[in-house]
Amino acid sequence: MTSYFFHLLELADTFFWGYIGFALIACLGIYLTISTNFFQIRAIPSVFKTFIGFLRQQSQSERGVDPIKIFFASVGGMIGIGNIVGITTAIQLGGPGALFWVWVTGIIGSLVKYSEVYLGLKYRVPNDKGGYDGGPMYFLRQAFDYRFVSVAVCFMLCIYGIEPYQFAVITDTLSTNWNLNRYFVIITLLSLVLYAGSGGVPRVAKICSRVLPFFMIAYVSMSLWVILHHTLEIPQILLNVFTSAFTGHAAIGGFVGSTMILAIKNGLSSAAYSGDIGVGYDSIIQSESKTIYPERQARLAILGVWLDNLICTMSILVVLTTGIWKNTYVEGSMLVQNALSEYFPFMHIFMPTLLFIVGYSTLIAYFCVGLKCSHYLHPRYGKPLFYLYGVFTLVFFSFHDQTKALLLMRLVGALLLITNLVGIFFLRDKVAYTLEEEYAPSLEERT
Repeated sequence: MTSYFFHLLELADTFFWGYIGFALIACLGIYLTISTNFFQIRAIPSVFKTFIGFLRQQSQSERGVDPIKIFFASVGGMIGIGNIVGITTAIQLGGPGALFWVWVTGIIGSLVKYSEVYLGLKYRVPNDKGGYDGGPMYFLRQAFDYRFVSVAVCFMLCIYGIEPYQFAVITDTLSTNWNLNRYFVIITLLSLVLYAGSGGVPRVAKICSRVLPFFMIAYVSMSLWVILHHTLEIPQILLNVFTSAFTGHAAIGGFVGSTMILAIKNGLSSAAYSGDIGVGYDSIIQSESKTIYPERQARLAILGVWLDNLICTMSILVVLTTGIWKNTYVEGSMLVQNALSEYFPFMHIFMPTLLFIVGYSTLIAYFCVGLKCSHYLHPRYGKPLFYLYGVFTLVFFSFHDQTKALLLMRLVGALLLITNLVGIFFLRDKVAYTLEEEYAPSLEERT
């Protein structure tokens, strides 16, 4: 009975991401791209100028969190195990063509993310802790006349705020590679998540800004080293990527073959899940920024999507160039580790450490969002109930099939995607697509 139930959920997941999810992101992304005259491309210089500007200047506002720290908290929620494990599993299931749809999602999805973050800051409200509360539950009030829409989205974000898949992967990786007691790993990791999450966005931002940059640079550098050793094979690999994106991929070796729909479904859903495109998490995190200019923080959101897409691309190219993606007997969590092991020693130490760092940053960022949403639902009992739900869910899925946890996250993400993208479309005229050198009105002028 249980297997039949999950089989139905898998069918629903395939149908949504292969047809509905792709259509929603593609239509809104293409519409915004054309109507803004390819803003995400024109904004490239402005994005880096904004980032450097935030590094050099201190915000005059005493309320909120430093924009750069908020940026890394946002990236911490995006760049995680999904960029290494989930995305390479997508290649196993969808073939090399999934990489093409990862790129498509990154290009059009970055503009969707800009709009989402902009609206989150535009309609945020001050809270009693010296920060702000914002996100889809606030800007959707402007898009829909019914309050239950915001409540429903907030409830789903509470479910989404617990990341059982990444928690289970970290538990398996550490207990297997380092021969640690599984119960010890679960208790320690759970304690660290509760500690960081209870400190809110400021604590999460502080942790992510200190640990993420080093491991991001190290992973990209190692991946590039492997890819450069296969320079002569790159043209053929890219040809396979573009070809199988529209035709699917025939069975080869241990690979079972795929169709175009599987390539779209696995590439798009993995990229959207990894980059949190249209789900709403990022809008809540970035609404805590000190900046009074929504467009500036929103431009950093574009950079976040690019970084996320870069990490996904590096992971995919590593397994494609080494050919290890064809071996379906190797689990996703071991694909990149085995590929890098051919060129670097001590990968059984580095990869578990990397997965722990990026997975932990995602866990605490999501958990923080869940706490904020639970408080929105009920100021008194929301957070205690969320803590109970979080502890139970994380421990439960630590002893069960990881794919079931991932399926749960993707289906909830699908419902959030539908609601948020419709809301963003209704509010599209409220978003200002401005570049750094263009005039940006003050907060007083906006109001």
